[in-house]
Amino acid sequence: MADTQAAETGQETPGAPEALGKPEKEPKSVRVVMLALMVAMMLAMLDNMIVGTAMPTIVGELGGLEHLSWVVTAYTLATAAATPLWGKLGDMYGRKGAFMTSIVIFLIGSALSGMAQDMGQLIGFRAIQGLGAGGLMVGVMAIIGDLVPPRERGKYQGMMAGVMALAMIGGPLVGGTITDNWGWRWAFYINLPLGVVALAAISAVLHLPKKRNKTRIDYLGAALLTLGITSIVLVTTWGGSQYAWTSARIMELIAIGVVALVGFVFWQTKAAEPVLPLHIFRSRNFTLMSIIGFIVGFVMFGATLFLPLYQQSVQGASATNSGLLLLPMLGAMLVTSMVAGRVTTSTGRYKIFPLAGGVLLTIGLYLLSTMDTDTTRFTSGVYMAVVGLGMGCLMQITMLVAQNSVEMKDMGVASSSTTLFRTLGSSFGVAIMGALFNNRVKDVMAERAGSLGSKITEQSAQLDAKSLAKLPAAAREAYQHAVSAGTHSAFLLGAVIAVLVLAAAAFVKEVPLRGGPQKADEAAPMPAVEAV
Repeated sequence: MADTQAAETGQETPGAPEALGKPEKEPKSVRVVMLALMVAMMLAMLDNMIVGTAMPTIVGELGGLEHLSWVVTAYTLATAAATPLWGKLGDMYGRKGAFMTSIVIFLIGSALSGMAQDMGQLIGFRAIQGLGAGGLMVGVMAIIGDLVPPRERGKYQGMMAGVMALAMIGGPLVGGTITDNWGWRWAFYINLPLGVVALAAISAVLHLPKKRNKTRIDYLGAALLTLGITSIVLVTTWGGSQYAWTSARIMELIAIGVVALVGFVFWQTKAAEPVLPLHIFRSRNFTLMSIIGFIVGFVMFGATLFLPLYQQSVQGASATNSGLLLLPMLGAMLVTSMVAGRVTTSTGRYKIFPLAGGVLLTIGLYLLSTMDTDTTRFTSGVYMAVVGLGMGCLMQITMLVAQNSVEMKDMGVASSSTTLFRTLGSSFGVAIMGALFNNRVKDVMAERAGSLGSKITEQSAQLDAKSLAKLPAAAREAYQHAVSAGTHSAFLLGAVIAVLVLAAAAFVKEVPLRGGPQKADEAAPMPAVEAV
C-alpha cells in the first residue's frame, strides 16, 4: 500500500531514474536505443498486417482453408497469454534480458513460419512467434519507463504514434508487394534483418541495472491467468462465427474463463511473487487507465475493421491500398499525439487529454454512425479525423499515467497490464461490434433482396471485392445499404461505449509527473545507458 501511496502522491523512489531529474541534454545513446525500440515495436505491429495480406496466397499453396482462422488466432492467443508474463519476468530478472529473449523467440517463430510446409506447421510456428511478440510491446514500454522520466516521456509519444500509423498504413502495401514479388515466405523472413538490427543496437548501448531475484516464479498464477485469457479470447473469436453464442462450447469456455480468473485473483493474494500484483490496482489512476485502455482497444480495432469495409463496399474504394483509406484517422492521431506529448512535457499537466479524447472519440464515432450510401469520401474522411484526434489524446497518455502511478519495481507489470487490457478490449470490440454488424447486414439483405439476399450472406456478411462484383445490380445496391446499416449499428455502439472514457477521465487525479526540473542540491543522475 505504501508503494501505491508514494506513486499517487508523486513522491520519488530513492535511486530510481525518475527521481534523478531532467537531464540537460539527451545522450546520443538514448536516441540510438529509442531507434532500436521503435524497430522492435514496428515488428510487433507490422507482422499481422503483412501476413493478413499474404494469407490468400499462403492458403493457395499450403491448402487447409478450414484452418485459416487459426493462423491469426494462434498468434493472438499466444501474444495475449504471454504479455503479463513478460512484464513480470522483466521486473524480476531484468528488463534487457527479458526483452532480448522475446525478440529472439519472435525471430525464431518468424523463420520457422517462413519454412512451414503445411497449415498445421504454420499455426504452431505462429504460436511461437506470438509468444515472442507478447514481450515486444511490453518491453518497449517498460524500457522507456526505465530510461525516460514520465515528465520527459511525452516527447516520444509522436514517435510511437508514428510507428503505429506507419504500420497500419504500410502493412498491407508492404505485404502485397512482398507477396507479389518475393513470395509469401518473405512476409515472415522480412522480420529477421529488422530484428537483428534491433538486437545489435540494444545489446551494444542499453545498460540497465541487473537484477537477481531468488523468489520462484508464480507458476500457478501464470497457468490460471493463461487459461483465463485463452478462454476469453476464444469466446470473442469463435462466438457468433464458428459457434453460436448460446452453444455448449461457448458456455463451457465462459465457465472455464470465469473460474480460472476468479481462482487467479484469489491466488494473487497468497502468492509470494504474484504475476500481477493486485496492489497496483489500489492506485485510482492506474485502474482508470486500465479501463480507458480497454475501451480504446474496443473502439479502435472495431473502427479499423469496418471503415475499410465500408469504403470498399459502399464508396467503391480499391482494396489494394486499404491502409491508405485510414490516413485521415491515423494522420490526425499522429499530430494530436505529438502535441499532447509536447504539452505534457512542457507543463506536466495531462488530465485535459483523456477528457478531450473522450469527447472527441464519442463525437467522431457518432458521426461515423451517420454515414450512408450517399456519404462522400471527403465527409467520411473528416469524421475519421475526429476519431483520430480523440485517439491521439488517449493512446500514449494512458500508458504514461499508468506507469507514473506505480513504483519502479512494478514498471513491467504496469506496462504489461495496460497492454493486456487494450488487447482484451480489441478482442471484445471486434467480436461484439462484428456480431452486431453481421446480424444487421443479414437482416437488411433479407428485407431488400428477399431469399437472394439471405443466400448471398448465408456464409458471411462480409463479401470480398470479387464476390461483390459478381452480384446483380439490385443485389449489389441492397448490399451497400446493408453495409451502411451495419456500420451505423457498430459505430453507434462504439459511441455509447466511448462515453465511458469521458466518465473515467473525470475521476483521474492529476498527480505531478515524476522527473520534473532538478533542484540545485539534487545529485546528478547515473546514466542508464552508456555513451556511444
